[in-house]
Amino acid sequence: MDADPFILLLAASAGLLLAGSGLWLDRWLKRPRAPVLSGQDAAIAQTRDLLKRVRRIEIASRRTVNDQLAGSYHSNFKGRGMSFADVRAYAPGDEVRFIDWNVTARTGHLHVKQFVEERELTVFLAVDLSSSLDFGTRQRTKRQLAAELAAMLAMSAMRNQDKVGLLTFTDRVETFLPPRKGRGQVLRVIREVLTGRARGTRTDFEEPLKWLSTSAKRQAVVFLISDFAGAFAGAPGSPEEKALRAAGRRHDLICMEVTDPLEEKLPDVGLLEVYDAETARRSLVDTSSPSVRTAFERRLHEERASRADRFRRLSLDHLVLSTGADNQAGLVRFFANRARRAVRG
Repeated sequence: MDADPFILLLAASAGLLLAGSGLWLDRWLKRPRAPVLSGQDAAIAQTRDLLKRVRRIEIASRRTVNDQLAGSYHSNFKGRGMSFADVRAYAPGDEVRFIDWNVTARTGHLHVKQFVEERELTVFLAVDLSSSLDFGTRQRTKRQLAAELAAMLAMSAMRNQDKVGLLTFTDRVETFLPPRKGRGQVLRVIREVLTGRARGTRTDFEEPLKWLSTSAKRQAVVFLISDFAGAFAGAPGSPEEKALRAAGRRHDLICMEVTDPLEEKLPDVGLLEVYDAETARRSLVDTSSPSVRTAFERRLHEERASRADRFRRLSLDHLVLSTGADNQAGLVRFFANRARRAVRG
């Protein structure tokens, strides 16, 4: 079978699921099949499972933040300026412009004002909940990876006394949590990303980014978490790109791309029915054909290279993370490199 145009379209959207192949996936990945429950037992089991997952992600994220991310986060996202803290006696070398003349007149000795960095920032987590994020082959889905990333970033912000807000989206705004501090907000963020029910299935960044730009009155740090399936496929200057450029100018915007290894390389397993989760289109793929597998991989690499180039042109930081990789180490390296660039200017 030659490379069908639709196969290339699937690679371009990168949001593939293997339709009707849950059993095949479980056998291929050597995963055990879960027992089937119904009624009240299923609801109770689902609730318990959710609580366990939220708690597990919170514990893992806290450990990562405490051990690795805290310093990287602080060095990357400093406060907006300086606020007055106290006065002290003048010492040789102090700047004259910081002399507090009122205190000097009252005491008869020169005093200077002392300032501290305003640490508090507003952090927004903008998380894609489109259908393609429900795919995953490495013990977790892309949505679960997005939840883990959101938890680590929210925990880092909480540790630094920053406010955290959440915006979930598909081709529209799905959920908005206003920025707040505290552990309760972190748990709400994890729960919404893991279990939030989206009305849309496809990804479109124009409306969510415009909404964020108008709703966040002050400059914020924005982490845009998505698989970017089919995103920014139009020509430069498209409405999506304009919204991305505007958001990048207003905020400190960081794009985090979540991927799965099976999206990058089709396995050689013969005929396979492939389902595009965002368009609901299906196609039969002969994965035993080298030309099909080669065309799939080439188109995917071209799309990702084009997207990365677009982010560079807009001066946006871009990080790719995988369901099959150690993303804690990747995050630390990313923030360390970002901090070094900031020092160099």
